[in-house]
Amino acid sequence: MIDLRNIETFFWASTLGSFRAAAEKLNTTQPTISQRIAALERDLAVSLFKRGAYGVELTAKGQEMLSYAERMLQVRREMVQAAREQQVMSGTMRIGVAETIVQTWLPSLIERIHGLYPGLVLEIEVDTTQVLRAHLMERQIHLAFLIGPILDSRTENLPLCSYPLAWVASPQLSIGREPVPLKDVAARPIITYPSTSSPYLTVREMLVRAGIEAPRMYGSASLSMIVRMTLDCIGVAVITPVFLDKELTSGALRLLNVQADPLPELSFTATWISGPESYAARVIAQLAQSIAAPARAASTLGV
Repeated sequence: MIDLRNIETFFWASTLGSFRAAAEKLNTTQPTISQRIAALERDLAVSLFKRGAYGVELTAKGQEMLSYAERMLQVRREMVQAAREQQVMSGTMRIGVAETIVQTWLPSLIERIHGLYPGLVLEIEVDTTQVLRAHLMERQIHLAFLIGPILDSRTENLPLCSYPLAWVASPQLSIGREPVPLKDVAARPIITYPSTSSPYLTVREMLVRAGIEAPRMYGSASLSMIVRMTLDCIGVAVITPVFLDKELTSGALRLLNVQADPLPELSFTATWISGPESYAARVIAQLAQSIAAPARAASTLGV
């Protein structure tokens, strides 16, 4: 019978790229790792690894076996977790979050997690989708709430919410009668998300198609900075107004009717790397989905 411990050793040696790293991960010695891999190869009657220039590499059959190992470990993890009470889920979970989520329903999620899983410690990283994607794939974070999905065979994605983008300006900014031609809007800087983001790239393409060869665009990862610049009449923002209730209600900012193609929505997903340690990420992602959907509905009614 195949020893599940040997399968776990095979998974981590494959994932981490060396027997030494697998030994550190599993708190054992490198000779023990070698013995377990050799035992698994005997049981399966296949060669799983070959020596490469930078350590061990999977053989073609090893690559095929990896997906089976991953699923077996995942089932074991889920079985163990399902047998426990919810309250025992503990440890540290590192979550990467786009700032739009921070400004909307993240506090409600944190409060819910604290009530259901008091033993779970959260570390929150707020950054752009591009950075969060990189950190997730490098396993620096366990779960990411970002503009997605991430289409990679290693990841799982759960849809969370979508928020409409809008043209936003200060009433003090003299723009002209609405609907405002796009070229008139572009006479001032367009303030939006970072230059690598989909909103920035979409708006830039829209401006270029309208004949504006060198549009002035200010990209920022800080939503508070975008709002401040818009309030100060530096330019017109392209941003989701979902968190601007106070500014829009007070009249400090207004939605602008612009003669242009419709702006896309920002669609967010919960994304994590599938594997034997992904149970907690999946549970928190499902919890986030249950909170994000009502929040999305309420914001749509409000806007």
